[in-house]
Amino acid sequence: MTVGILGLGYVGIPLSLAISDKGLRVIGFDVSEQRVEQLNADQSPIRHILSEDIARMRHQGFEATTDMRRAAECDALIICVPTPLNRQREPDLSFVVATMDAIAPWLRKGQLVSLESTTWPGTTDEILAPYFDRAGLRIGEDAFLVYSPEREDPGNTQFTTHSIPKVLGGVTPQCLAAGQALYEVFIDRIVPVSSARAAELVKLLENIHRSVNIGLMNEMKVLTDRMGVDIFEIVDAAATKPFGFTPYYPGPGIGGHCIPIDPFYLTWKAREYGLHTRFIELAGEINAGMPDYVVNRLIAAMNAQGKALKNARVLALGIAYKRDVDDMRESPSVFVMERLQAWGAEVAYSDPHVPKFPDMREHDFDLSSVDLTPEILAGFDAVVLLTDHNDFDYAMILKHAQLLLDTRGRYRGQSAPNLYRA
Repeated sequence: MTVGILGLGYVGIPLSLAISDKGLRVIGFDVSEQRVEQLNADQSPIRHILSEDIARMRHQGFEATTDMRRAAECDALIICVPTPLNRQREPDLSFVVATMDAIAPWLRKGQLVSLESTTWPGTTDEILAPYFDRAGLRIGEDAFLVYSPEREDPGNTQFTTHSIPKVLGGVTPQCLAAGQALYEVFIDRIVPVSSARAAELVKLLENIHRSVNIGLMNEMKVLTDRMGVDIFEIVDAAATKPFGFTPYYPGPGIGGHCIPIDPFYLTWKAREYGLHTRFIELAGEINAGMPDYVVNRLIAAMNAQGKALKNARVLALGIAYKRDVDDMRESPSVFVMERLQAWGAEVAYSDPHVPKFPDMREHDFDLSSVDLTPEILAGFDAVVLLTDHNDFDYAMILKHAQLLLDTRGRYRGQSAPNLYRA
């Protein structure tokens, strides 16, 4: 069997590795010539995946290409392309549609197509299935179509692509059976559900669950700050209850490609059914407001030291969306940096995993990471801890920063004249 992976990013590359390790031939497709050249040169573009892993996969027969005509060689095609929001915060399926347009001429009998990109319930049936009809392929008889949401967690060493259970829904029972035959080769446990639409909803529920609970903690954080109580102490203590409580922690916002995006996919689709998902949208509003809250806390802290934010030099510590990864997607750190600039501050950043600020569709910073030394830290009017990478020397940072604002609870239980919390 030959498997084609469409989209070689944080989902497609680990998936390619998992499939290749089980002895299947893998062809990786991407529109980026740079990404294709990088992989074919045995270089990993993602920090938590080693170049040695790419070299092993290449030795096992993997090759990357921009030539979509080679989709005809593949017995299975797995789509792992981005599904962002547009400027109106509505679902943007342009990458999925462009991918289907590119492979449509090469769809053939016997092929299985699986969509793994997060999307609104009904996408597989309403957007992908018509391509099969136009190709003269009967779904469930001539070719097969399934939805199986990705569950990658970049940087998480406890769970791998192999060991994370795989939810799978087919357009027909025959499609589900074909999908199981593929995925059970390289996934330890398959979780079949009744339809592709059900599988699409599973993915949304997983991340809406996190968004809502993080929103609750962020709202609690604002309240406890007013009360002069440490929210991290409260959560840690509540987490000692062995049942009925799951700890979630506040921060400067939410990031990654899932949690800030997925709720809007469901709220958008819910309008088709005449429903207004107020609870989900409220959590989104709270989380989206946290960068402004961080900046306001910084303004108050600087005022307490007799300084103004305008023309101040501010260092952002950590700009990846979470600890110990290089993933910048929807990072709340970037939104904080933009708001600091809007206030007239001179912004710099330090992140050991992001040496140069990447090209991003909605953000433009011509910056590189600065080294953290006592002299450099002391040269900034304020340092804002936004992503608490383990590589940071936190004692040195606290000792030499003129003003340190902690948004992650890294300094919980500590006090210092220059330490503030947000």
